Amino acid sequence: MGYSLKREVEKKERFVGGHRLCAGCGAGITVRAVMRALEPEDKAVVTNATGCLEVSSFLYPYTAWEDSYIHSAFENAAATCGGVEAAYNVLKKKGKIDDTFKFIVFGGDGGTYDIGFQSLSGAMERGHDMVYVCYDNEAYMNTGIQRSSSTPRFADATTSPTGKASNGKRQNKKDLSSIMVAHGIPYVAQSTFIGNFRDLHEKAHRAIYTHGPAFLNVMSPCPRGWRYPAEEMAEICRLAVETCVWPLYEVVEGEYRLSYEPKDKLPVDVFLAKQGRFKHMFAKGNEWMLELAQNYVDKKWKELLAKCN
Repeated sequence: MGYSLKREVEKKERFVGGHRLCAGCGAGITVRAVMRALEPEDKAVVTNATGCLEVSSFLYPYTAWEDSYIHSAFENAAATCGGVEAAYNVLKKKGKIDDTFKFIVFGGDGGTYDIGFQSLSGAMERGHDMVYVCYDNEAYMNTGIQRSSSTPRFADATTSPTGKASNGKRQNKKDLSSIMVAHGIPYVAQSTFIGNFRDLHEKAHRAIYTHGPAFLNVMSPCPRGWRYPAEEMAEICRLAVETCVWPLYEVVEGEYRLSYEPKDKLPVDVFLAKQGRFKHMFAKGNEWMLELAQNYVDKKWKELLAKCN
């Protein structure tokens, strides 16, 4: 049976309303979409690194989670999940558990690209049967929009401010998806909120039901940190894909597969112009920033196309 958004949204919610996430927050959309990809008869253990999602969805004794939920520290969510998965395997082998559980980690880019990277790398290398989902909003949004290694070059953040002495963040965004591919794990994918969510749903389902470690990187825009009206989220995601700033692809057992190729690749400035964090790039005399940003995106896109044959 093919994908049907109507059928998927009719499923019982596993991440329910009443949480405290900001209006238009990409983290909540990511979670709902990923949890919806679980088969109804399967249970899940969710580990959540400290961050926007955690502080907004679980404030004891209140919770937005219908499945088992563990709030882990910023730096060790993947290790926590790996330990639970190992314990489950022992209990299953001893006949003490009959149910089928899936193990899913949610972390922002701060807890994934940076603080939790060692834990993530170790869990992937050990081969735990788990999925790590990064809701990538490209900064430490929970504590004040500080730059992370996921923050794009020239972005204005509170620890990479723009002004007379600074042009925003100096470094390019870390390519974490490629780093995860280098771990030799069975499944890695990039997605975002496009169209009827088919791309994200299918990749989430594939990741959850792939035996062994899987990594799913989801671009999850933040209206406050990126400085755009919340109602423009869908357009922001569309432009990220059409400009190839955030290409959609997956890597299955080391084989690169392009999920979408724009018919007419748009210039990167149409994506940047929608966001206040890049406003300074359009000031007179800063054309060189736009040129460097375009050259970087073109370079990365060309490399990806070569990998996808």
